[in-house]
Amino acid sequence: MLYVVGLGLADETDITVKGLEIVKKASRVYLEAYTAILLVEKDRLEAYYGRPITIADREMVESSSDTILENADKEDVAFLVVGDPFSATTHTDLVLRARHLSISTQSVPNASILTAVGATGLSLYTFGQTVSIVFFTDTWRPSSFYDKIGENATLGLHTLLLLDIKVKEPNLEQMAKGKIVYEPPRYMSVAQCCAQLLEVEEDRKQGICGSERLAVGIARAGGGEAQKIVAGTLEELSSADLGKPLHSVVLCGRRMHEMEWEFVREFAVDRDKFDLIWKRDYAGKG
Repeated sequence: MLYVVGLGLADETDITVKGLEIVKKASRVYLEAYTAILLVEKDRLEAYYGRPITIADREMVESSSDTILENADKEDVAFLVVGDPFSATTHTDLVLRARHLSISTQSVPNASILTAVGATGLSLYTFGQTVSIVFFTDTWRPSSFYDKIGENATLGLHTLLLLDIKVKEPNLEQMAKGKIVYEPPRYMSVAQCCAQLLEVEEDRKQGICGSERLAVGIARAGGGEAQKIVAGTLEELSSADLGKPLHSVVLCGRRMHEMEWEFVREFAVDRDKFDLIWKRDYAGKG
């Protein structure tokens, strides 16, 4: 049996009782470590679970999944995922591969950013499609995300932005020389995301990601006292420092209810400015 076990968002204690029982009995335990990270290191997990854990990087999961699935038709294998098992399509793909090999599968759900973002006070009922934001480079500055944000904005819906993670990325210059050298890990911040949105707005000029668009940044969601939430305009958040990863951003939709505003304003960089913009551009627009 292949078990895909959600770990939650913060630390070793977020695993469910059912998930922990599976980990303790499994023949092998893998930790997927490139679509998201926990706030603690692997050794903390191993000490709490009482099991050795093998890190499953992108190359292993996407190109060498046979290693993970080996003998899973005869023994139990636990594949641990930060957040919820099916928040990333990579995990769906692994389950499909197992099915093609006639390997039974079972998932154990847990909290993910898709639900933890409710801590901002924004109603999960009024979120549109989730959008990923990637790091810009000198030669690659994609803006297709702008159109998806625009679709949500047209309906007055909030947009959750999942920010880029670069883990075990090869150095292209070294690869051209026949060497495999990995870049240091990088995690996009709220400030970097908002700066990129403003840059694309300068090019598109449709008002979808304007400087006074209200947004909420959340760091280390589900991390208790480590969690931090900041609200403000995109311009304000483009210089906000929310500390260590992981970060996410929510663009507020025009349908933001008065109750949502009352909750979110407590996190505002400038409460008076936040109130003024909400009353001018959002209140009664739903």
